[in-house]
Amino acid sequence: MAITKLVADSLGAGATPNQSAFKNIIINGDMSIAQRGTSISGITGGNYYTVDRFRINILSMGTWTMSQETDVPSGQGFANSLKMDCTTADASPSASDLLLLQTRFEGQNLQYLKKGTANAESLTLSLWVKSNKTGTYIAELYDEDNSRNISKSYTINVADTWEKKTITYAGDTTGTLDNDNNRSLYLNLWLCAGTDYTSGTLQTTWGTQTTANKVVGQVNLADSTSNYINITGVQLEAGTTASDFEFLPYDVNLARCQRYFYKTSAVANMPYASGVANGTTNARGLITYPQIMRTSPSMSKSGSTNFNVYCGSTNVACTNVAFYYGNTQQILVYADVSSGLTNGQGALLIDNSGSSYITGDSELWYNQ
Repeated sequence: MAITKLVADSLGAGATPNQSAFKNIIINGDMSIAQRGTSISGITGGNYYTVDRFRINILSMGTWTMSQETDVPSGQGFANSLKMDCTTADASPSASDLLLLQTRFEGQNLQYLKKGTANAESLTLSLWVKSNKTGTYIAELYDEDNSRNISKSYTINVADTWEKKTITYAGDTTGTLDNDNNRSLYLNLWLCAGTDYTSGTLQTTWGTQTTANKVVGQVNLADSTSNYINITGVQLEAGTTASDFEFLPYDVNLARCQRYFYKTSAVANMPYASGVANGTTNARGLITYPQIMRTSPSMSKSGSTNFNVYCGSTNVACTNVAFYYGNTQQILVYADVSSGLTNGQGALLIDNSGSSYITGDSELWYNQ
């Protein structure tokens, strides 16, 4: 309710009648949220690294640095872009090699597109791009529920210059999207690909996925260590025209990202969980996530010795921290110490150095 109200307030009295909040299917298309960090180098494998909701899918296609940057198109309202910078080139990729930026969507959020019916909505993609590598790039929509896709090309015309690109995809009258919280639709922004993906005819209308037709004509951004691309303002919306980018307040954008991933801030003596001592060497406490998450998340931590248990007047270093019995809203944490706790006394799990963190991950991974 809070997010809806904030967005409704932001539309103001001058908003178009019946205008939908959250018209942009893309979450974090302005690249403003980067909970995992602002720069990761040495990337050779697929993962979420920096900017939230944008995953790198890579297979034997050089080495890259991914970063959140302040290089943006002038006068458009953006503060950040996502940059991919090639640090080890691959000028002669093998047939199966690939590199793309990918963001994935839950089927339950896309039912209004009416995919698989006679009334299927068209979709329009708009984005800002800047690269030294001019030429043809491919933006693909992939329907995982029905193994269908459509690919459209756009051209970077001028090197090292921000350009806005707009692509419209016809509605797909075949294959409904599952009404659940699993992966249904992907947006794939291709950067390079081997001949397995480029040897056919580009699939510019919706159809059963054929690998060879996915990325025909794509330039190889990996062919030189001078190559880079910056991207921002990614918007995917129903209809045949691109509207102005939908800027959301930072806190709203962060909350939407935290449905899929969250990372606590490292602050010395900050309590992460409150609970009770269960004997002299163990405390149990509850962590509540900042948002209700997509699924019960995978939890991780910066290392058990980065945490202490504060119990009464005792402050004891942890020997182990583990997570149990979680759901989409909270999880039980067990903290072990060598000795010193008082059974039944209130306890806090705290950061002992200003360097600890806890993460929860319910991203749309392959293993869901």
